[in-house]
Amino acid sequence: MFARWGRSWELVKASWAVLRSDKELVIFPIISAIGCFIVSLTFFIPMLATGAFDSIGRRGTNGIGLGQLIILFLFYFVTYTVIIFCSSALVGAALVRLDGGNPTLSDGFKVAQSRLPQILGYALISATVGLVLQLLSSVARNNKNIVLAIIGQIVVAIAGTAWSIATFLAVPVLVVEGVGPIEAVKRSTALLKKTWGEQIIGDLSIGGIFGLLSLGVILIGVALGFLFANAPALLILVIIVAVAALIALGVVSSALSAIFRAALYRYAHDGKTTEFFPQEMIQGAFKTDTPEKGIFS
Repeated sequence: MFARWGRSWELVKASWAVLRSDKELVIFPIISAIGCFIVSLTFFIPMLATGAFDSIGRRGTNGIGLGQLIILFLFYFVTYTVIIFCSSALVGAALVRLDGGNPTLSDGFKVAQSRLPQILGYALISATVGLVLQLLSSVARNNKNIVLAIIGQIVVAIAGTAWSIATFLAVPVLVVEGVGPIEAVKRSTALLKKTWGEQIIGDLSIGGIFGLLSLGVILIGVALGFLFANAPALLILVIIVAVAALIALGVVSSALSAIFRAALYRYAHDGKTTEFFPQEMIQGAFKTDTPEKGIFS
């Protein structure tokens, strides 16, 4: 177990080396964040006009009407489309970098554009799963029986985690193999059998590190907020700096996670290694030394 953690940590550091060698890769998650912000603003008005926020606040998502539910689903779908499109562009660019190339933003977005039908299909599935889980969570949360409410929340959490793990490599599969969204999920699940340890632990490593850093920023921000409570100008400055730091950490975390997924997929699919992910490092991350032969061959 400790050896597996050590290998995963090495893979995370290698992902950081890739990002340092091509800092433009962080632009993709920045564009994704901006896109999601614009989508949120766009859907805020119709959700407010139809009273969806009031319904959700009083009874949860299980209390909203059909029209409000459709708007909520469209919000999920458009948001996932933006996220998956930018993730596909980032993975495409990362794969070019791993092959020794020098990708541009245009290269990444061309890759994503070439997979647009698959991305839309995957966004549709992701939006459906996300909305269903949200509805189930709302039903469980509003259950008057406390025991059933707790059990329901646990079941929904387990289902959400299982979905996240099963689809961990779905975007690289879409980018490289160009298969449909359902097949991409199946392929991602199959590759999970080879990478299950590093796939989970490596992502936990990235999430854990940046989670702790984010917590540190929040704690420092709160402390400075109390310190400058009587100085409005400085208080506003602290808030702005803290928010900017949290956004920056989120952007870097997203970029590293995408690079990590691309590298894991790349070796699992066809066994190629690079200066960033040498043979001795990445080979031990898999349960088998016989990776598939695919389009990289």
